[in-house]
Amino acid sequence: MANSTTKPHLTFWQIWNMSFGFLGIQFGFALQNANTSRIFETLGADVEQIPILWIAAPLTGLLVQPVVGYFSDRTWHPKLGRRRPYFLVGAILASISLCLMPNSPTLWVAAGMLWIMDASINISMEPFRAFVGDNLPAEQRTMGFAMQSFFIGTGAVIASMLPWMLNNWFGVANTAAEGNIADAVKWSYYLGAIVFLLAVLWTVLRSHEYPPEQLQQFADTGEDEVPIEELTKAQYTARSKGLRQAGAVAGGIGLLGILALAQAELDKELYILAGMLFIVGVLWVSASALMKNGRYKNGFVTIMSDLLRMPKTMQQLAIVQFFSWFALFSMWIYTTSAVTKHIYGTTDTTSLAYNEGADWVGLLFAIYNGIAAVVAFGLPYLAKRTSRRFTHMVCLVLGGLGLIAIYFIGDPNLLLLPMLGIGIAWASILSMPYAMLAGALPPDKMGYYMGVFNFFIVIPQIVAATILGFIVGQFFGGEAVFALIVGGGCMILAGLLSLRVDDDE
Repeated sequence: MANSTTKPHLTFWQIWNMSFGFLGIQFGFALQNANTSRIFETLGADVEQIPILWIAAPLTGLLVQPVVGYFSDRTWHPKLGRRRPYFLVGAILASISLCLMPNSPTLWVAAGMLWIMDASINISMEPFRAFVGDNLPAEQRTMGFAMQSFFIGTGAVIASMLPWMLNNWFGVANTAAEGNIADAVKWSYYLGAIVFLLAVLWTVLRSHEYPPEQLQQFADTGEDEVPIEELTKAQYTARSKGLRQAGAVAGGIGLLGILALAQAELDKELYILAGMLFIVGVLWVSASALMKNGRYKNGFVTIMSDLLRMPKTMQQLAIVQFFSWFALFSMWIYTTSAVTKHIYGTTDTTSLAYNEGADWVGLLFAIYNGIAAVVAFGLPYLAKRTSRRFTHMVCLVLGGLGLIAIYFIGDPNLLLLPMLGIGIAWASILSMPYAMLAGALPPDKMGYYMGVFNFFIVIPQIVAATILGFIVGQFFGGEAVFALIVGGGCMILAGLLSLRVDDDE
């Protein structure tokens, strides 16, 4: 048994238990990813509207994750610990939302439910990344994040297949009258709600956490690679000036962008990016004013200030994440539309061909997640023999080639081949960046920075949601399959950029 100043190595089954909740979390995300576009189209959305309707999900993550991370860093409950209270609350809210989403009577109700459901899932999910950093010594973190990838893949396989299984194995109706959600989709969401809650409860009840004083000992003795930061008044003053300057620049660019878009009379979706930049600028200037008045320890100030002080490794990974997740979001948004039109030759959501195509997309999503679950345990060994950077690069290039290949396929069965590359990339995206990042973060801000790292998952999704609909409609004649080609190119670029990341393994 290790002494009180050294994190003990955990057994395989202890890592299994602390990661098991991700099985339920991914049930929720997989049902959302595979069926949300289908629900939107069933309720009357046009293909150009789908990205902007999806924007609720990434916007929610942008707001929720750093806030939850910040507060989870400062939470301690004598029975539930530091991160587990958030696992439990999020699971309860997400399970309720999963039951309500497929019963949305109108398109805009469905868009609102997506917002609520995604917020709830994010409350559970965000602390799980920091949970690994808190509980595992450095040499076990790659395995810890790989275990999460295994459960993400496994949960997504089953959840993505649920409508198909319920229809083909149990005879649950896969079609419905115009404007109604099929029973197979509804029952998939109900089952997902149950699995979500039970899986998270398993982790809550069968895992432990180190109390704050013991985490402090790990930091003091060098067990954690990055020391806890203590700033002087002069350093806070310098940060205040930097925040004010950054806020002025961001706000000015955002305002100019809004005015330019108004002058050009472009699609309203494009205002979102400029508006977000303007709001961030205002928030930075506001945080600077509070710091100038001596309010250094204010939570809002800490969140906004530390956003400009990310570790170098995190900055480099941010660029990799941007292009990786832009590609993934293009796939999640457009695969159903691309496959049903490009391969099945229909856009009629009430037709048998459309619903067969949509079910096949769900099955394909299950397959790439299944591949990810299998590949996940091999990645730590490949990384050990080469490097985490090289491993991530190879996986992302394979995923990008898989997305591009969909354009050249006419037989639905051959879509299984691209899923191999996409599954390998997905396994790496869910583990390697976090394994590289965890050792670069101070332990007292692990939850917060893991939440901020989510910005570079969310921002590309917002970019995709705001510009892909415009690009597909204006330049590709509404042909969704071209969005997948754009996504494939972005994923290959992300792979090449991963070689630039400073990773002290």
